[in-house]
Amino acid sequence: MRKYSITKSNNDFFKVEVTDEYGCSTTVYERNVLDASKYVINWWENADERKKTNDLMHKAILNCIELDKKSGILTGNRDNLD
Repeated sequence: MRKYSITKSNNDFFKVEVTDEYGCSTTVYERNVLDASKYVINWWENADERKKTNDLMHKAILNCIELDKKSGILTGNRDNLD
C-alpha cells in the first residue's frame, strides 16, 4: 500500500517518509515541500524497477547460501566462519 508523510523537521528540512506498493520504504530529508513531493512521486514511479532489483538480489543471496551448504561451509562450525 502506498503511503507517505512529509513533516517539518527541527533543522529547517522536511522529513519525507514514503512506502511503495511493494512495502519498500525510505526516509529522506529535503529542503522544501516541492522537492519532498517530487521525491515521493519519483519513489513511486521507480517501484517496479526497485522490486525487480530487490528480487534479483534476493535470488542471488539464496543461490550463494545454497552453494555454501553444498560445499559444507555452513556445517561443522559453531559460528559458521572459517
